[in-house]
Amino acid sequence: MLQAHSNRTKSMLILTAGLFLFSGAATSVPAKAQEKRPSQTAGVDNTKMGTYRALAELSFQAFKKGDGVTAAKLARILERAWDSSEEGGGEKALAKTNPQLFEQIDRAMDVFIKPLIGYEKAAPDPAKVESAYNAYLELLKQAE
Repeated sequence: MLQAHSNRTKSMLILTAGLFLFSGAATSVPAKAQEKRPSQTAGVDNTKMGTYRALAELSFQAFKKGDGVTAAKLARILERAWDSSEEGGGEKALAKTNPQLFEQIDRAMDVFIKPLIGYEKAAPDPAKVESAYNAYLELLKQAE
């Protein structure tokens, strides 16, 4: 129990430190580059797709650090948030406003998260995960 709690605490500290560093890096960008970025709160874009992008980024960062448990949890949270908001979230849900783009993003998200969620069965290929992550982020930009 103590070991599990300690690992959880370490993971949360790493995620918090990563968010702090990420938000600090965003403030050191030249003013011209900042003009093109959406506004943020706590390092998360204040856009329709900002939540999904942030969860994908955190999941991918955990994966790159070798923390499969955290990567899988965040990937699953991403999937649940997407499904509840963009598939069944009412008239403003992407599934209703742009069904074709919704399907493209949904498929890209699945390609990205499935290896992370299934990490215990088979070690994800880092190159494939990174490629799927980048493809997913590119599609999210289209939905803004």
